[in-house]
Amino acid sequence: MGSPSIVPNDRLDRDFYIVLEDFRTGAAFRETEEGIDYTTMISDLLSGQYSHVLRVVAFNPVEGWARDASEDIALELERRLDGDIPDVLRDFIEGQLGRKVGVQLALPLSN
Repeated sequence: MGSPSIVPNDRLDRDFYIVLEDFRTGAAFRETEEGIDYTTMISDLLSGQYSHVLRVVAFNPVEGWARDASEDIALELERRLDGDIPDVLRDFIEGQLGRKVGVQLALPLSN
């Protein structure tokens, strides 16, 4: 029989988000405060708190799941930035979406 958790389940029964970031010494999950939710994650990314994002992972300990949420996060960032993509997020967003973002296509010249 296992020991009861010292962390109340109500604090764990929600979705958490963590960032895998590329540092000079290698990739690592960035230390965060407890309770980084979707809204906070988006705000932190938009405010420049991360500089070399590789992936964003979402998980819920009580429900027992984890998944790569990178594409969802990239789509939301693109939507909120409306074409004005900072360089620190461009590689992440373009890598997740598989296309260029924030680039205006040239219109063909008419005769």
